[in-house]
Amino acid sequence: MEFKKISSALISVFNKEGLDPVIEKLSDLGVKIYSTGGTQSYIEQRNVPVTPVEELTSYPSILGGRVKTLHPKIFGGILNRRGFDKDQKDVQEFEIPAIDLVIVDLYPFEDTVASGASHEAIIEKIDIGGISLIRAAAKNFQDVCIVSHVAQYNELLCLLSENNGGTSLEHRKGFAKHAFHISSHYDTMIHRYFAQDQLETMKVSITERTPLRYGENPHQKGVFFGKLDAIFKQLHGKEMSYNNLLDIDAAVQLIGEFKDDQPTFAILKHNNACGIATRTTVEEAYEAALAADPVSAFGGILISNKEINEAAADRINGLFCEVVIAPGFSDAALEILQSKKNRILLIIKTFDLPNIQYRSILNGFLAQEKDNITDKAEDFEVVTKIAPTSPAKNDLVFAAKIAKHTKSNTIVIAKNGQLLASGTGQTSRVDALKQAIHKAKSFGFDLNNSVMASDAFFPFPDCVEIAQEAGIKSVVQPGGSVKDQLSIDYCDANGLSMVFTGVRHFKH
Repeated sequence: MEFKKISSALISVFNKEGLDPVIEKLSDLGVKIYSTGGTQSYIEQRNVPVTPVEELTSYPSILGGRVKTLHPKIFGGILNRRGFDKDQKDVQEFEIPAIDLVIVDLYPFEDTVASGASHEAIIEKIDIGGISLIRAAAKNFQDVCIVSHVAQYNELLCLLSENNGGTSLEHRKGFAKHAFHISSHYDTMIHRYFAQDQLETMKVSITERTPLRYGENPHQKGVFFGKLDAIFKQLHGKEMSYNNLLDIDAAVQLIGEFKDDQPTFAILKHNNACGIATRTTVEEAYEAALAADPVSAFGGILISNKEINEAAADRINGLFCEVVIAPGFSDAALEILQSKKNRILLIIKTFDLPNIQYRSILNGFLAQEKDNITDKAEDFEVVTKIAPTSPAKNDLVFAAKIAKHTKSNTIVIAKNGQLLASGTGQTSRVDALKQAIHKAKSFGFDLNNSVMASDAFFPFPDCVEIAQEAGIKSVVQPGGSVKDQLSIDYCDANGLSMVFTGVRHFKH
């Protein structure tokens, strides 16, 4: 393997953490160092010889530092191809010294946006010279080594020490690949800032990567891209799996609808709620949620909108569950729940979810705005002669929230702030309703005076007919069918109340 010895380097970095040993090693190797501004001063303070780029370019830093390295003598030194006679003739004619190593990072644009800084401050953190140097050095990886992130300093030090100040083509190509990753991500973040949530182009770049044990099934590889620690603090348990994360996402989305409500507890399985209830205490909410389907709850994902106390933990501990999520756990609750070594315990933080959702299909992606509409009682349009009672109206809101987060076609049956059953992911709405009724009865629930929510309109009156026969007394649905009146007429003739929301909530 051939190693190309480094004779000169350009160093210009915003973050100087970890730079000292690199500077010292280059000085020991006799490498000529060029630098700018703050980095130059930093190197000088360490008594290491450094040449200001102004001496090379015969041009000062101008425009408040916006233009420092954008000069032919800098970029000619980086981009010249050592094996091309024409390039070498040019550099000799214009007295351009070769630059073999470029150590550059970028202004912290992403962090500046996240800090809530002003628009003007954010714009000033759009790096021009740095990104140009990175791309130039990466393009000419045949002859130049580019170090574009502080995390690569140790790797560079090892190479320089082991190879007497030399780098191989393989090494330089690896550094170049990472440099283009850095520049691509940086430009994507700038585009995202300007585009906000406009659905014009799709540019996604996420550098945080968590390998998973496998994907949806053991024969599939899986990775999570994102910052899980921005949303959760894991207190206990094994690593989260691909399927865990899908269920956790569904759980977080669902409980978000109840964040300001009384204690609400949900149990999810395969992205759907198999139990959810609102009560005056967390332990009561858990017991009511479990009662909806204690069979499906086995191995499920549990989530609460309030801190889990000792009484709730005592009850939860009797159930085999994969994950428990809450805004907090009392010390006693934590001690109880940690008794199962693999059980994942997560504290959910305050955070904002992206407003654009993506899904890969065929040879591309679908993108859509998140469904941010929550059906509220004040938005209900009473379309029947009888209006729902106040308790029924509360249950309709409760059921509608659940239906919004259940796979279509769905029917949700609820009563007294408790999910009795839901029909999920059925090809017909009638089948979804029949499934929900059968399931509720199988667990001993009395459906008299219960309510029903549908994610989409009823094209025929068959659903309200079946519902009335089962004892359901009030219905919430979007409306919008050309045959809405048939369902309204049936409700009026049989003493049911029905409200329209005007909003469909398909979930596929």
